[in-house]
Amino acid sequence: MTSRRLNLSVQYVCKKAGLPLRPLVRACARAALNVNGVRGGQITVRFVGSEEGQLLNRDFRGKDYATNVLSFPYATEPIVCGDIVICTPVVEREAGEQGKATEAHYAHLIVHGILHLQGYEHETSKREARLMEQHECAILAALGYSNPYSENT
Repeated sequence: MTSRRLNLSVQYVCKKAGLPLRPLVRACARAALNVNGVRGGQITVRFVGSEEGQLLNRDFRGKDYATNVLSFPYATEPIVCGDIVICTPVVEREAGEQGKATEAHYAHLIVHGILHLQGYEHETSKREARLMEQHECAILAALGYSNPYSENT
């Protein structure tokens, strides 16, 4: 029997008002893990500034700019293990540009990152992208957030 315990570390490297608090991060992580059945996890969610976000994206993806979320999966069995890095200036800029509540955008990206830790992908095929988006929408709806892909969020 695998552990159903979620060991969650939340790191706030970028100190600023409006970052998601640990209870929201935990709720998003649990909901996203539940998409494949209740499983345990060893997950770190790290909120960083632009400099660290850019360095990590450059070093691990070969893209020299800060991106909204990076996922570093280490294992999916028997539990999900990995790190998620969220670049706060990018998330806040995107939320403003898209007319979304910042909290809702953070929730979406936490869920998105947790799905990546479980092996979901959106860059390899349209079918995989649709599946991942369907899961994201269902998870976010269960958490009380609107569809992040609709024009009126």
